[in-house]
Amino acid sequence: MKLHAICILYKGGTKVQTLKSAYDLSSFGYFQKSSAQEFMKFTSQIVVERTQPGLRQSVKEKDYICHVYVRSDSLGGVAICDHEYPPRVAFTFMNKLLDQFANEVPSGTWPSIPEDGAKFTGASHFLTEYQDPSKADAMTRLQKDLDETKVIMHGTIESMLERGEKLDDLVEKSDALSSQSKAFYKTAKKTNSCCVIQ
Repeated sequence: MKLHAICILYKGGTKVQTLKSAYDLSSFGYFQKSSAQEFMKFTSQIVVERTQPGLRQSVKEKDYICHVYVRSDSLGGVAICDHEYPPRVAFTFMNKLLDQFANEVPSGTWPSIPEDGAKFTGASHFLTEYQDPSKADAMTRLQKDLDETKVIMHGTIESMLERGEKLDDLVEKSDALSSQSKAFYKTAKKTNSCCVIQ
């Protein structure tokens, strides 16, 4: 999962202007970095321009997804990520980012801020903090923990079989199972064994 760019834009005048942006271009080659950054900035301006205030949307562009949110006050945010980055996390942090920007930078100054010239350090901070969505988002972290638990459980079953123990032997030796349960297990095994292709 990779978060490539975060842009804060203003859609108030005749053209959309970038107020502040932050980029992680580490996955691009040296000679591609400036072109990639320009393309991301250009794409951000286009998607904000074509998004109505109050709406959120995700736009696919080649190997990337642009998650865009434009507030009712015409302040917009764009997160450019790979396809694996969870959209819910992108929209959640964009909401926080735009709120923080609006609190620190007065709205009356937005139209006069030069291109990418807002005095705001939050974009770089959010880009770093949300690079790993599982660290910043409780739901993603929970899903990751559940996936790891599932892998550990599968590993435990496989390791038990590697030691040469058979489930049949464990069922037969078990004091915890009634004779009726043992009989059910044997019947189920015989019924299912007819379907095994060897």
